[in-house]
Amino acid sequence: MNIPGTHGMDEDEQEEMNVYVNAHASADVRTETENSDTKRHQTPQHTEEWMHYESNLYYFSCVKKNWTESRRYCTERGADLIIINNREEQEFVKKQAGDNNRVWIGLTDIDVEGTWKWVDGSPLTSGFWMSAEPGGHRGENCALTVVGEWADYPCTEEFNWVCEKSKM
Repeated sequence: MNIPGTHGMDEDEQEEMNVYVNAHASADVRTETENSDTKRHQTPQHTEEWMHYESNLYYFSCVKKNWTESRRYCTERGADLIIINNREEQEFVKKQAGDNNRVWIGLTDIDVEGTWKWVDGSPLTSGFWMSAEPGGHRGENCALTVVGEWADYPCTEEFNWVCEKSKM
C-alpha cells in the first residue's frame, strides 16, 4: 500500500504505518461492502483489524476487558488469547502493544495455583516473567505482558488483550 507521507520511512516504519492505517480504516471498509475495489483487496486471512505475523493472525484490542471477557471475544472469532511460543513472538507483541500497554495473554493458573497453563491446555515450559513474578498472590491467576515481560494479575482487572488464530 502506498500511503502519502511515508516517503523516506524505512520498511519497518512503513509497515507500522500500514497496520495503523488499515486498523483505523477498517470501519470504512465494513461500510463500503458494495465497493468492488474494497472487496478485491480484502482476503479471508487479513481483514479488519487482524494483523499477519509469521504463520498466524493477531488482533490487538483497543478497548479493555477482564481476562474472561477478552478470551470470549477471541473465541467468538475463531481465535483465542495469544500463546507466546518464543522471544520473537514476545518482541512482536511488545512492539505492537507498546511499552506502556498491558495486554492479557492466554496464560493462567486458575485451575491449580502455581501451575501455569496456556489456553490450549499445554503447560508453560519457559516464560518471560518480570523479576519476582509470578507473585503467587491469591487471586492473581491470569497473565499479562507489561514492558515486554509477564506479570500475574487478578483476572477481574480490565486490560487490552491479544487474540491469535491460524491463517487457515
